[in-house]
Amino acid sequence: MEWRELDLGNCSVAATLRLIGDRWTLLILREVFAGLHRFDEIAEHLGVSRRVLTERLGQLVGAGLLERRSYQEAGRRARQEYHLTAPAHDLQWILAALLRYGDTHLGGPEGPPAVLNHAGCGGQVHVELRCSCGQEVSGSEVEPITGPGAVSMSP
Repeated sequence: MEWRELDLGNCSVAATLRLIGDRWTLLILREVFAGLHRFDEIAEHLGVSRRVLTERLGQLVGAGLLERRSYQEAGRRARQEYHLTAPAHDLQWILAALLRYGDTHLGGPEGPPAVLNHAGCGGQVHVELRCSCGQEVSGSEVEPITGPGAVSMSP
């Protein structure tokens, strides 16, 4: 079966984009990955409207990517914080890949505005394409082929 014959109804890229493919959703995830957990601090740091943030946080909770945890400051009403779930941690490499692309192709001469460090040793974390043979490959060396879940458009 050739690529053009595929029914893309079960495409993993399309499914992931339905989940996180909106600008604010990715930026909210970036903020929570970076340690901002409270609604007000996320809203202030992003400059996003409260309505949009409320909607996106609700979608992320509904999708199982964030979980709400209650907290209460002295003399104030109970509020919610947002924390990553295990499936959300698996999205970190997507943000790392976007960061790498931006640093490489869109960044200024002063260098990257953020770097990713390994909490264990302090070394820099980076995303790479690597073949199962162990060799690093460039994007131009990657060829998509049909996988076991591929479905043909023709009956």
